[in-house]
Amino acid sequence: MNLRNVFYFDVMLTPRVITVVYWLLLLVVILAGLGTLFYTGFQYMSFGRFMRAVGITVGGAIGARIWCELMIVLFKLNENVQRLVQQRGA
Repeated sequence: MNLRNVFYFDVMLTPRVITVVYWLLLLVVILAGLGTLFYTGFQYMSFGRFMRAVGITVGGAIGARIWCELMIVLFKLNENVQRLVQQRGA
């Protein structure tokens, strides 16, 4: 990937950025789950709070994965359309 391709939008940077965003979202989801679990300390720990924390963590991780995959699909679609245009033009 050279600089000319980046400036003329021949190469998309966003799919690479989405991977970083995915890992950051996972970190936020894990911190949110732990924050929910330990919000008031151990003395008020209950099974309901534990299940809520697990639900936030699992649901958030799945939601982040789905969102990032949808973004990647859009860019893959763009790449495939460009490939078809190049094949038709040749």
